[in-house]
Amino acid sequence: MAKNKRILLSALVLFLGYFLVDSFFEFSFKSDEISSEDLKVMSYNARGFNVNGWSTDKKIGDEIIDFVLEENPDIICFQEFSRIRNKQLKHNYKYSFVAPDYKIKKAVQGIYSKFPIINTGVLSFANTGNNASFADIAYKNDTIRVYNLHLESLKVVPDMETISNEESSKLYGRITKSFKKQQDQAKIVQEHIKGNLYKTIVCGDFNNNQYSNVYRTIKGGLQDTFNEKGVAYGRTYNFKYYPVRIDFILVSSEFNVTGHKNYDIKLSDHFPVMASFNLRINK
Repeated sequence: MAKNKRILLSALVLFLGYFLVDSFFEFSFKSDEISSEDLKVMSYNARGFNVNGWSTDKKIGDEIIDFVLEENPDIICFQEFSRIRNKQLKHNYKYSFVAPDYKIKKAVQGIYSKFPIINTGVLSFANTGNNASFADIAYKNDTIRVYNLHLESLKVVPDMETISNEESSKLYGRITKSFKKQQDQAKIVQEHIKGNLYKTIVCGDFNNNQYSNVYRTIKGGLQDTFNEKGVAYGRTYNFKYYPVRIDFILVSSEFNVTGHKNYDIKLSDHFPVMASFNLRINK
């Protein structure tokens, strides 16, 4: 009985702090196909391409590359990137920005583009291994800014048995601390976006869902491509018992969203997402 109570309490703490949602089902009967005529952008937390051996499958890194090249996005934002994959991507993507610098001990991010990258930068998050970066990309006689975000992890193993075996007070304390860091990071991103004069695309692993203050802070007036053209739950994280959406593509109002796709390819603990959009024509 005591163990059952601990399991229920631990699970409740996690769900209230992280997975609590009201209705988040997109009542579309069919998602709009990704348009090959429009700008295609993908976001993918690739979990280091398995460089740290989280899986015994040694082919995962190559399979991720094969998947990306087959789907052929014009721009892809990797979170938890591995620099050893640069040569494989360079054949299809002439322009790239990998951050942070080699000397900085943070999770690596990669932005790869078929269009020229004319400026880059990093939004440094203090006291964390997480990070954010951006690239200004020349596209159709215009400039667009692409943000690549990887916000603070909650450091929760996505398994209910593991969660239930941890003391609820410790679990709650760790999640609360991570939430605070996430919110601080979201405000940094929000302020940076406000100072940006270009058309904006935000990709990334927010490590929080679409009903969080973190998401709302970053989203502001941006469009969520899943809300515009997605279907069903839009799961992006491999939590065994619950369809969680924590990876997003957000775009400014100058873009017309034409398609959104959630993939069910299990090569990481995250699932990739891709969206297509074109520039609105001013009448």
